[in-house]
Amino acid sequence: MEENTELHKFSYDGVEVETRFTRKYEMRVPYTPPDPRKVNAFIPGTIVKVFVKEKEKVKKGDQLLSLAAMKMNNILLAPVDGVVKKVYVKAGEVVIKKQLLVELK
Repeated sequence: MEENTELHKFSYDGVEVETRFTRKYEMRVPYTPPDPRKVNAFIPGTIVKVFVKEKEKVKKGDQLLSLAAMKMNNILLAPVDGVVKKVYVKAGEVVIKKQLLVELK
């Protein structure tokens, strides 16, 4: 077991706790809330079709692109009203999970 002599205090359910943090915990990527203006791939797959262009106005629920994954076509919709700032993919491109596909402003 890794020895870490530095103790850290934090509150857990209203109780003050003192503990050592593991190296894995200290090296973790901090949580950042999702940005609704950035549309990421929720699963790896292939872009079938892009329905929007840069500087195009979109409303919440408009189709942005089609992502083929696991033998299904998934239509990704605009999460908010806005203008397409940048389209990062094109038809036929293979994408990985969490890859940024479209950004709105």
